[in-house]
Amino acid sequence: MILITGGAGYIGSHIALALLDRGTQVLILDNLSTGNRWLVPAGAVFVQGDCADAALVTKLVADHGIAAVIHCAGVISVPESVEQPLAYYDINVGRAVALFAAAIAGGARHLLFSSTATVYGAPDVDGLSEDLPLAPVNPYAASKAMVERVLADVAATGAVNVGVLRYFNVAGADPAGRSGQVSKSATHLIKIAAEAVIGKRDHVLVTGNDFGTPDGTGVRDYIHISDLAAAHLATLDALTAKPDASLTFNVGYGHGASVLDVLDAVDRVSGQTLRRIAADRRRGDVARLVADTRKIRSQLNWQPAFDDLDRIVADAIAWERKLAARPDPAA
Repeated sequence: MILITGGAGYIGSHIALALLDRGTQVLILDNLSTGNRWLVPAGAVFVQGDCADAALVTKLVADHGIAAVIHCAGVISVPESVEQPLAYYDINVGRAVALFAAAIAGGARHLLFSSTATVYGAPDVDGLSEDLPLAPVNPYAASKAMVERVLADVAATGAVNVGVLRYFNVAGADPAGRSGQVSKSATHLIKIAAEAVIGKRDHVLVTGNDFGTPDGTGVRDYIHISDLAAAHLATLDALTAKPDASLTFNVGYGHGASVLDVLDAVDRVSGQTLRRIAADRRRGDVARLVADTRKIRSQLNWQPAFDDLDRIVADAIAWERKLAARPDPAA
């Protein structure tokens, strides 16, 4: 059985679906501070609780024979982290340390961590490779980099082996419509644009048009959520097969799309023309984040199945329409 923290959220629920689809038992631990109980897939064991509750985590790991923990719980907004750095270090670092200690005490031997491409900062290179030095430029990114260092030191003791996945821009939804992104105040571009398509918003802000990119807007490597979930399964298999090896991978496609590219795709897929309003850059944003994906493609049995911006957008819009039809989308 695999324990997923934050499994009632966007990324955790898709990882749970992928594991369940291949017949692996899943236990989800989520305090529902931002997650949604209805996103927990049928077939998963659900426990409402905090990942920093050491007694609870140790007991769950021991009682259920948990061999691996996938840590997705945390807070993720760059602008919010600039405004509330202490909260980000408390939740993303302090609670992660408590979780890892309790999981190891309970008998877990593999830890898989949701990190971020923003740990690289803003180096002047086209594709960000895993051997670049970490240079986070905002508290969110710094909190993730700190946890990576914690895990490296823990792995060096031999108590566990560790997988770190540095996500690029995750978007889209489960192609079967079983899960997707739910947020009371969305900050991700494709999510925001999908809300505009269904009339939940009357415009989309273009935050910054003076970056050093071809059209002046920020460029990101957008990856479909289902491909990201598949990368977790491939990494988990590698950790299990080689318990003395720890792994770090970028998870993206290796090519970028600007804000305007994304909005053009949304217009194309939806058949609408969204209203665009220019706005100032968001604090902490960088011009370009695109992955060098050669390492994950060569070392893992992982090949993307949804590497198409229009497909990502189409699945996001389909999910948004399904979400809008719920009596209470946040319930």
